[in-house]
Amino acid sequence: MNNNENKISVNSSPNGLGLIFLVGFMGCGKTTLGRKLASRLGYEFMDLDHVLEAQVGMSIAEYFSRFSEDAFRKLESEVLKQTKYPEHAVISTGGGLPCFFDNMQWMNTHGKTIYIKLSPKTLADRLENEKEKRPVLNGAKGKDLVAFIEGKLTERDKFYSQAAIIADGLSLTAEKVEQLLNK
Repeated sequence: MNNNENKISVNSSPNGLGLIFLVGFMGCGKTTLGRKLASRLGYEFMDLDHVLEAQVGMSIAEYFSRFSEDAFRKLESEVLKQTKYPEHAVISTGGGLPCFFDNMQWMNTHGKTIYIKLSPKTLADRLENEKEKRPVLNGAKGKDLVAFIEGKLTERDKFYSQAAIIADGLSLTAEKVEQLLNK
């Protein structure tokens, strides 16, 4: 069986869509859209950042500063792969999770992946007032924040683009995502 055949059989549950992983840069709306999509489909919603924080008993920003980004990325990958998922769930991932180890491949093998794509300017507008909760932003503002996001997106696009579905996040609704999933 080739990889594509295997992917189809793993992703297609006879009684629903199975696991749906939302990927994209921080601030693209994975959690907000994920909750709405899960409600629409009657699925559970899981935010892997919240799962990780509950396991370690501290915020991601605190973990980052205490143990380093490398330690965080390793833990994040373990949380992705070792979490016990229900049969049907919408899962919001951290913005960097798809870009490390074999995480994107793992998600594509175990579910459907959707990349919520937005422009650097739109992301910067959304993230401008959340910098204290987002350690990788390093306090960047205005044009510096847009430039930082452009650089990160350049690095990450090759991973995000491996998603089964790439969706323009600007006017994305749970209804539109459901239509994309059922095509």
